[in-house]
Amino acid sequence: MDLPSTILFEKREHVAIVTINRPDAMNALTKEMLLGLDRAFAAIEDDPDLWVSILTAAGDKAFCCGMDLKEAIPAMTAGDSLGYDDPTKRQFTDVFKPIIAAINGLCIAGGLETILHTDLRIAAEGARFGLGEVRWGLVPAGGSHVRLPQQVPWAVAMQLLLTGETIDAKRAYEAGLVNEVVPRERLLPCALDWAARICRNGPLAVRTAKEIAVRALGLERGFVLEKALAAKVFTSEDAREGPQAFAEKRPPRFKGR
Repeated sequence: MDLPSTILFEKREHVAIVTINRPDAMNALTKEMLLGLDRAFAAIEDDPDLWVSILTAAGDKAFCCGMDLKEAIPAMTAGDSLGYDDPTKRQFTDVFKPIIAAINGLCIAGGLETILHTDLRIAAEGARFGLGEVRWGLVPAGGSHVRLPQQVPWAVAMQLLLTGETIDAKRAYEAGLVNEVVPRERLLPCALDWAARICRNGPLAVRTAKEIAVRALGLERGFVLEKALAAKVFTSEDAREGPQAFAEKRPPRFKGR
């Protein structure tokens, strides 16, 4: 499998472990990494000996802080879909084998969007979760407006989407965003334990159960709407001002246009 060095792949019997491996940059995602994740999970879906996957990240500080802004903002404001040309698709939407997220630290922006497309989530005690895009005149266009209100209470979803503030692992557990919170050293063992519990079941039945649940949600229409409306934001003056203010470490001066 052709993967960048920033995406690691390991097999343990019927379990695949995929690791985001860019800890020096808070595991920020590049387009190459996104495409690498797609290849890794396509391989998992196609391998009959792999029944469950675990998605985690290297280091102790961050699971993923989102897209690498130096690459992503110029691309997205120019209309680049960063590899997702089909408006009905988002990350992992064609993966029907269970995905367990083992969240080792900061999980914000594209990092949170990534785990919204997973099935079970284990968080380390120091993990934090948030969607900070609105603080910089942007919106999280990776499916968050569709998936998040389906997965947590409306008020919690709106808190994350509208304030740009983060919540801690305890609050994420209370809201139902994660299944379990454990000490950092127990994170991967706990995820492996969940994987083992799933692997004791019939793999075809498990895969079919997830596929029915995902397809019944009818996500495609929401993704099309999100892409269309987000495009207006990404081509706005505010979308240029926000990232520039972020780069210059100053408060943005938004104009609402």
